[in-house]
Amino acid sequence: MRFAAAAFVLLGTICAQESPKTEPAKTEPEPAPVLKNAGKPMRLPFQCTDEDMQWAGMSCSEEQPCPIYLEISAMEAVGNRIVAAGNIHTESLTMYSVLLTSEDGGETWREPYERLRGTGFDHVQFIDFQNGWISGETLVPVSHDPFLVITSDGGKSWRLRPIFGEGSGGAIKEFWFQSSLDGTMVIDRMSSSDSSRYELYESPNGGETWMIRRTSDKPIAIRHTAPEAVASGWRIRADARTKSFVIERQVGERWSPAASFLVEIGSCKPAPRVLAPPETVEPAAPAPTSPPSVKPGAERGQAALSTTWGPDGGEGLD
Repeated sequence: MRFAAAAFVLLGTICAQESPKTEPAKTEPEPAPVLKNAGKPMRLPFQCTDEDMQWAGMSCSEEQPCPIYLEISAMEAVGNRIVAAGNIHTESLTMYSVLLTSEDGGETWREPYERLRGTGFDHVQFIDFQNGWISGETLVPVSHDPFLVITSDGGKSWRLRPIFGEGSGGAIKEFWFQSSLDGTMVIDRMSSSDSSRYELYESPNGGETWMIRRTSDKPIAIRHTAPEAVASGWRIRADARTKSFVIERQVGERWSPAASFLVEIGSCKPAPRVLAPPETVEPAAPAPTSPPSVKPGAERGQAALSTTWGPDGGEGLD
């Protein structure tokens, strides 16, 4: 039995180390619109395309457009830097992941990482001002291919690190880094596992690779031996009155809003049809007409005269 357990652990270690396909660090992300906080809920820019609707299998029309919503599921703050993560979704389907950051306490916001289709972000942790992690997974059609996006330069660039190879079911239930290198993670395999549902992993290199340490049919809890999260004193809540997510900071015994984002951010509907301009029909050329015939003398302004012959054979004038 000990040999079988050791073999299982070794196999899991090899799979966790070899399967991820790494992505180069995004040192120069695409310029994204800057959201400015004017004291009221901000609307995240979103433009729904025909490709989005086709991918999502949406039946939207001009008369009945499909509403699109923002969900902020996690946030953390380090000094004046705030990191908020979540997804863009319809009433029944996740469309894109969203990562929002502010470097000035919530006055302005930017998207430092591209939106990933069919994907959502779940948890955020920063161990210091430089090193941070965000967990996520592909959610369509079910949760699979869990991953981390990692920064080591304070959020200026992020790199994606899959936990397994493509097509692996499961989601990151929880993760925790005690230092910039030592991390622990719990994967919930849900119905995709042929063995135990929960798996405990450890990373010795900041989340670049993971080694399996334990499996269980019961939920596994991570022991947080590090101090409380740097973001203590911050929270995010849904506000029904303004229909927004509000990021708040604790000031004494009360909570003060730092920023807020509207829940409904747009809609999907077919692009307006562009009617082709009507064809220009050239008018038909008029049919040629014969000039009026005139009798001799008429063309000289004289009265036209007709010649007839009298009964006696002489000429007469009519």
